[in-house]
Amino acid sequence: MFDERGRRLWAAAEAAVLGRGGASVVSMATGMSPTTINAGLAELENSDQSNRPARMHGRVRGPGAGRKSIAETLPGIELALDRLVDPASRGDPDSPLRWASKSTRHLACALRQQGFAVSAMTVSRMLRKMDYSLRATSKVREGKRHPDRDRQFEHISEQAQRFLAAGEPVISVDTKIRELVGCYHNAGVGFHWKADPERANDHDLPDPSLAKAIPYGAYDLGANLGLVNVGTDHDTPEFAVQSIRTCWELMGREMYPNAKELIITPDAGGSNGYRVRTLKTKLQSFAKETGLRISVCHLPPGSSKWNKIEHRMFCHISETWRGRPLVTREAFVNLIGTTTRSKGLRIRGELDSRTYKTGVRVADKEFAQVPIESWTFHGEWNYTILPSGSRSG
Repeated sequence: MFDERGRRLWAAAEAAVLGRGGASVVSMATGMSPTTINAGLAELENSDQSNRPARMHGRVRGPGAGRKSIAETLPGIELALDRLVDPASRGDPDSPLRWASKSTRHLACALRQQGFAVSAMTVSRMLRKMDYSLRATSKVREGKRHPDRDRQFEHISEQAQRFLAAGEPVISVDTKIRELVGCYHNAGVGFHWKADPERANDHDLPDPSLAKAIPYGAYDLGANLGLVNVGTDHDTPEFAVQSIRTCWELMGREMYPNAKELIITPDAGGSNGYRVRTLKTKLQSFAKETGLRISVCHLPPGSSKWNKIEHRMFCHISETWRGRPLVTREAFVNLIGTTTRSKGLRIRGELDSRTYKTGVRVADKEFAQVPIESWTFHGEWNYTILPSGSRSG
């Protein structure tokens, strides 16, 4: 590959061969400036070593040649741009773009208002030179870390391995973010017939005539199977336990006929919160129905994204319906049921039209009757609910 000087001399040599008007012909063919080609012709004419200009000795351009940088022609523009892009940390709280979109067009307009005549393309080149690049938000801030956060993760892993080795079921549970049911835009792309693309509303205002869609999932770590119970009312602790019950009745009971204990790994908040009395009361009812000991190991607060179900099941469901509007509840459930992976993942979808009351409170006297065994390590996060008996620990 030629450098700048090599291209100039090559073009000049071609123009010299063509004779009169050669520079114009080569310019049209290559897109190079006639001025550049004529400069190359001048260099070829002075090709004698004793008469060679200084720039011929290892230089592409002569001293001082070439376009000046934008920082030289417009002193202060880099500082002004830096303050516009990140005003809070650059000491410019009154920036006109403090709360506005930081597109190159808006940045160029703001710079022109300050007296810097630049285009959006120039701003784009400057940002790259200043080590800025296009970035999305990164979901890594989890709030204050609990000192035993890592130990709890290790504890959950150890207990899960122990239960799986004993042939007992281990499930990871969580509520997926609510999805709009109707002809709404869904992120992502998929293959569709060009003549009949998927069409969606140009707004996302919920349709009151359509029910809510609240997917509560349960993922079996040992069998690589999952179930999503799609509720249409409210995400409550009762709904969470009913989803676990549905998973057990439709899948778990047949797969684990000799099971004596079930371990559940939910997150620490919402309807699965470790402080939620209703959750523990309803789990005790489920334990009484099935005769199972229900062991619960909550994830540490603020770490729900590390739940196994998130990156082993929910992520694949999102890929299934990407770029497709979830027009009806039936379509919602059916798409969940079609989610599979080559490694054996199978997911079942169920529609739950029950009504669940919100704001249910469990009195102290009633909660005191729930037989709970708190574990030695963080008993508020790790405990076992018994089918019958009295509270201990």
